[in-house]
This record gives sequence, C-alpha cells and structure tokens, in this order.
Amino acid sequence: MKIGTVIGNIWATRKEEGLIGLKFLFIQLELPDGSPIESPVIAADRIGAGIGDKVMITSGSAARFVIENNNVPIDSAVIGIVDSIDVESR
Repeated sequence: MKIGTVIGNIWATRKEEGLIGLKFLFIQLELPDGSPIESPVIAADRIGAGIGDKVMITSGSAARFVIENNNVPIDSAVIGIVDSIDVESR
C-alpha cells in the first residue's frame, strides 16, 4: 500500500467495458511527511475521494480485488481516505 494526495480527476468517455461506472483519480504519491515521490498514478476510486484528499492506494494485482468483477484491467485502486498520520520521530 502507498499514500498520496488526489490532485485531479480523469474522465474517459470511451473505455474498456469492465471500467464503465468507475471513477478515476490522479494521485501524487508521497512520503508520510507529505513530500512527493515517484510520478503521479491513476487509480480507480469506489469510495468517493476528492481533490485534496489524502488516500491509501493498493497497486498491482491486489487492486483488481477491490472491484466486484475482479477481471478488470486496473493497476491501482483507492482503498481508504486518510484522516491522520502519526509517525514517531527519531
């Protein structure tokens, strides 16, 4: 799992049949302190996250199991909206 912030929406009027009805978000991956890492990713969202929300995502084959029909071509999915992060400083 990874954390990131939703930075945008993706609209696709034409897409693979199994993706119809899914919302897609553009997510900037981050370290726990909020600094960006890697390139932004596109993730399927079924829980209603919006721009500015900090979210948890899962990726790879595990992301497919978030969708009822797990035979869909997705690589990342939002699995939670983060309320807070508490990291012990060293």
